[in-house]
Order: sequence, then C-alpha cells, then structure tokens
Amino acid sequence: MSDSRAEAIPYHTLTDEEYEKTKKLLNRAPNATELAIFSAMWSEHCSYKSSKRYLARFPTKGEHVIHGPGENAGVVDIGDDWVAVFKIESHNHPSYIEPFQGAATGVGGILRDIFTMGARPVALLNSLRFGPLDIPKNRYLMEEVVAGIAGYGNCIGVPTLGGEIVFNEIYSKNPLVNVFCLGIAKKDEIVTAAAGGIGNPVIYVGSKTGRDGVHGATMASAELNEETEDRHTVQVGDPFTEKRLVEACLELIHSGTLVGIQDMGAAGLTSSATEMADRGDCGIEIDLEKIPLRDASITPEEIMISESQERMLLVAKKGCEAEVAAIFERWDLDVAAIGFVTDDHIFRVKKGNTLVAEIPVKALTAEAPLYDRPVKAPAFQDLLLGLQEEAIVEPRSYSETLLTLLGSPNFASKKWVYQQYDHMIQNNTVIPPGQGAAMIRLKGTNKALAMTTDGNSTYALLHPYFGGAIAVAEAARNLACVGAKPIGLTNCLNFGNPERPETMWSFGLAVEGMADACERLEIPVVSGNVSLYNETLGMGIYPTPVVGMVGLVDSAALIETPLTPGFKAPGEKIVLIGDTREELGGTAYLKIIHAQERGYPPNVDFGKEKSVHAVVVAAAEAGLLRSAQDCAEGGLLVALAECCLLSPSDVGAKLEIEPPSIRMDGFLFGESQSRIVVSVKTEDLVQLETLIAEEGLSSTLLGETGTASLVLSVKGRTRPLVSVSLEAMKDVYENGIACYFEDHRKNT
Repeated sequence: MSDSRAEAIPYHTLTDEEYEKTKKLLNRAPNATELAIFSAMWSEHCSYKSSKRYLARFPTKGEHVIHGPGENAGVVDIGDDWVAVFKIESHNHPSYIEPFQGAATGVGGILRDIFTMGARPVALLNSLRFGPLDIPKNRYLMEEVVAGIAGYGNCIGVPTLGGEIVFNEIYSKNPLVNVFCLGIAKKDEIVTAAAGGIGNPVIYVGSKTGRDGVHGATMASAELNEETEDRHTVQVGDPFTEKRLVEACLELIHSGTLVGIQDMGAAGLTSSATEMADRGDCGIEIDLEKIPLRDASITPEEIMISESQERMLLVAKKGCEAEVAAIFERWDLDVAAIGFVTDDHIFRVKKGNTLVAEIPVKALTAEAPLYDRPVKAPAFQDLLLGLQEEAIVEPRSYSETLLTLLGSPNFASKKWVYQQYDHMIQNNTVIPPGQGAAMIRLKGTNKALAMTTDGNSTYALLHPYFGGAIAVAEAARNLACVGAKPIGLTNCLNFGNPERPETMWSFGLAVEGMADACERLEIPVVSGNVSLYNETLGMGIYPTPVVGMVGLVDSAALIETPLTPGFKAPGEKIVLIGDTREELGGTAYLKIIHAQERGYPPNVDFGKEKSVHAVVVAAAEAGLLRSAQDCAEGGLLVALAECCLLSPSDVGAKLEIEPPSIRMDGFLFGESQSRIVVSVKTEDLVQLETLIAEEGLSSTLLGETGTASLVLSVKGRTRPLVSVSLEAMKDVYENGIACYFEDHRKNT
C-alpha cells in the first residue's frame, strides 16, 4: 500500500514519523487494519508516550502493596486475608460529546478494571469539573453526567459515595469526569491480565461488537473540535449486561479454569489482546469470523478498535472451553473461542483463512514511541504569581462574605447530586456522601475502608508543584479526619495538549510535587491514569491532578460511631490543630470575592502534615474527638461553618480569638495547609493538647459549640466580627446548586 493511500485511511492517526517507524518495525508498509491497530495502541491514551518518563518518578512500593501500576488496578493487603483493589480513570472527552453515555460508560469501564482483578466492586466515587452553572450548556452537561453516573451505578448495584465537584469557567468546553472504584477480594483470588500456556484458548465474552466507540482511544488523544465531536466515538453502556458480566466473571475466577482476563476498554479488542500477550511474553492469534457482531457489515478495522461496552477477553486452560462457555451462557452472555496463545510473540489477526494483520507484540507495546517533549513555563506565569495583597480590600462584613462563599456552587451542598446516587446498596456504608471522606465496613472484620478524591486546579495553575503536593496532602488529611491511615493512592492527571511545552512544564512539576508528597507521607501510588489533550479549539483546562486515596480504619468504635465533621452537642471545646499563615494566594476567597486567581498558593510542610495526621488518628482511636474537619478551600471560617451545617443536631459555635498578627481575611479565609478543626468534650481537652504538644504541633482553643448560630468575636472588640444564624447559612448552602436546576425546570 502506498503512503498516499495510508493518508486516506479513516483510522490512521499516526504522525509521519510514527508511520515511518511502523514500516521499519514491520519491514514493510502496514495495511489498513494494521494502521488502525498501530494508531490505537500508539495513541496517547494507550501508550502514555508523552507522560511515561514522568510517571516513573512515583513511589510504587510499600509494605502492603501486592500489585502496583501495570495491572488493571492497584492491589493492597488490608489484613485478614483481604485485599483492597482500586483505581481512578477519566472519561472526559466522551462526557463532553455525549454526557450521559460518556459518564455512564466511564463508570462501566472502571468497574471492569476492578472485577477483572477478581475483586467485587463495593464503592464508587467521582471527581467532576464543570463550567459555571449560569450557562445553560454547563447545566445540561452536569445534569446528564450526574444522571449517567447514577443510572449506571444504581443499576449495577454498587454504591456511589460522593467525591468532589468543582466549577470554573475553564471547564465550560472541557468538563472532566474522573471515576474511582474500590473493590475487595480474598488475597488468594486475585487474578492478572497475562496470557499464558501455548495453545490455550483465547475466549471473547460479554456483549456483541458494534461500531460504538470506534476511534475512542484516538479521539481521547486529540483536542476537541467540530470534526472530533463525533457521537459515534462515544460508547453506549448497558448496566444490566455489566451486572451479569460481573457475576459471570467472578464465578469463572472461582472455577479454577482461568489463566488471565482483561476488559476491552480503550482500543477494544486490540489493546486487550496485545496487552495480555505482552504481560505473558507470548503471542496471540484471533479469527474475526468467530467474534460475535451486531452488524455483519462491520469492517476488520472497526472490529479491532471498537469500544463496545461490557466485553472481556480471557485466556482459559486448554480443555476447559465447555465449562467456561456454560458459565457465560447461564448468565445470558455471548461467549466464543476466537483464538489461541502462541509462542511466536506475534499478534496475528485472521478472517477465516485470510491474514488481516500480523504485528510483533513488542512493536505495539515496548517499542511504541516515547517522547521527551519540550518544556517551557507559560509566559504569564510570573504575572499569575504576583499578588498585591495591599490592594485587596478586606470585607466590610465578614458575615456577608461567609454567606457569599457558602452559597457559591464550589462550597454549596452537593445534595442535589448525591441524592440521585444509591449510596446504601450492599448495606456496607458507614459514612455517606456529604460528610467528608466516605467509609464502608468490611463485614466479618473490625475494619473499614475510607476513601476520598481531591485536587485543586487553581493551585496547580499557579504553581504546579504545590498543586500536585497539596492534592496528596489534602486527601490524606481527609482520611485522617475519619480516623483512617492511608494505604495507597491512585491518580488521574488531567492536562492539556502535550505538544505545547507549557503543558509538559506543568505536568512535570505536578508529578514532582505529588511524588515528593507520597514519599514524605509514605503513601505508595498503586494505579493511575493520564488524560491529555483536554483542549477545545486551542483552549486548554487548568492543570488538574486528581488524587483518589484509600485508608484503613482499624477501630471497631470508629465504625460503630464514625467520626464526622458536624458538631455533636453544645458545650464542647473547638480546637484548631496547626498553624495559620498569611497565604491568600490561590484562595477561593480571592476568586469568589475579588475575582482573582493569582498569587503563590499555600506552602506545605510534609513533616507537619504527617504529624497532624498522626495526632488526629491517635485522638480518634482514643475516642477523644467528637468531630473533625480539615481546613482547605475557604479556610478556617468556612471549615467552622461546615461543622455547623453538617451537625446532626443543629449545633452552632461561639468563638473568641486573639487579634491575629496577620490580616484578618488572611486568618479567616487563607488556606494554610496542615490544619484540622476538631471538637472535644471539656474533660478530654487536656489529653488532646498533650497529644498535640508531643508531636511538636501548635493548637488554638477557638471557643465552644453552642446554639444554632456561628458567632466569632475578637478580644478587645465590643461587637462580634461574625454573627450568622444557622438558618441563614443553611438557606444559601442548601440552595447554591439546587436553585440552578429547580429554577431552570420552572422556566421550561
């Protein structure tokens, strides 16, 4: 085939240099199907060709790590012969083009990553980014994404326990949909995705193959524009089929007939077959005539890169074909032996007796292009870091400023979202959505698993290193607030076009910050995902590193009576653990009240951060704490307000502080790290203060819990600086998001 014909092939997305490399690897020009295969496997989405060199920086080893990056999901030992299996993935591009199905199939894909390992999915979280809700398209995107997540998760029977939602203008054309899943399994039931055993059958199971999702991997590796916004590239999910697939696969794993199993995700059959062969250091041969199809007219190229959902590829032990088929037929799923394992390290595709493609496995995996792309700080970076604090006018009314913050969508209650999720299914939920880190119990043990997702793209825009580091620190802090010790981390790195040096500059620094935080806090990275090309018509997103973290709660008391952010009863002492510095740069206060995203973001001292976690977990396990809430976006005053708003008994707070040595708005709304607000019974205060002092940390007694209002006074002043009723806070907090959708429905 001539090079001119190669340019006309619809599934050929290689650069000229990459195309020339395929010819060298094959010692000939690739045919149409081979070009489609190379294009998919060498896409950014599958090959990580721009990011792989950076990802090696992450610490991946740990005392409890069983499987780290390289498998479908990370596996961590949690004791009692159980393991936790977890990962976070992105489905950003599809969720902009077709938000319901894009989000739904994002859930389906991450679920398959978990049960492919032999684990039963037990919890879902999500990390979402949208543009401002006063724009109708953004409301539509959010409504459909949430409905897609809810529809798939609810139907398949896995609880969605919350996560995070952030609104910023930069996401209007590039919403982000990152989905996290946690599963559990017995340690001896974990399986991997490696093919093996020469002559063993390669078996296709699940749904039939159609044209949906064709070009999905390559679409996710390019900027969005009018040409790439093709709905046919978005997969269509069926959660009821996925539910049957979950049960059939877990039954198969327990049957003892399985060698390896892989879901057909990005690049479909192509990636599942080549990755299994690569892990098993072998070859695979398949016959397209044996693949269950929805449409007989589908071409070989389309079959190979279709991303039709709810499909798996497995290698079974020779002679067990009938037993495998019986399991999947009993669950009313398609099953077909489509090929076999070979010893020649070739990925060979036939259609009957006709050879369609023949490519060395390593040419698609280890020999894929790797780029060391140019890096350059954005020209505007120094301008962004410049903040004239003296020009920032302090609020005339701190009470009104607090209400404005609480009513903004980034702080307002996310109840409108999570009330659509079934969070109690499976009956393991200990801490539901909206209460900080989520938690599920491990039945039959005295243990629970806590989980959270975190990330601050404004910090990452201003200083990518601290944006990455703080994402890790805040996630660990959120786990500490429920008494959990981190056992592992998964990340989703959402960035713009890697061909822009500015993108890779921020990517490298963000990874460096995350890696340093993981090393200092002793949290291994066990899985992850990179999503690049989050740009539309040349407009990219802010750097958005997102962390999903899992922690272990090893205290029956904290499972029976979980530690949550809300104040519990009047007359209890409120203590701030950690130091407050004048750090207004990158704060939500600066963005929402002063319409500025600039300045240096907060610094993070990893030693102090780790000590704060240790104190809070120790105090929680000792039964000293009544509530705990981290100080993050919004600062101290917002954290205190949230403790009032999340109180199960409408408990407020009466606070009195010394005049701070820094600006008052910096003290109340600054976002200094390594701080947690806790409440304790009066008789436990001395013991808590002793624990804090032993760790070399400072603490401040802020006041005590009280009636249904938040009152903050400054010593020496006659009138309170802040005085807001709980009713007034609830009014703005509970309607900050819901009002957009309720008002919209009334007007349509």
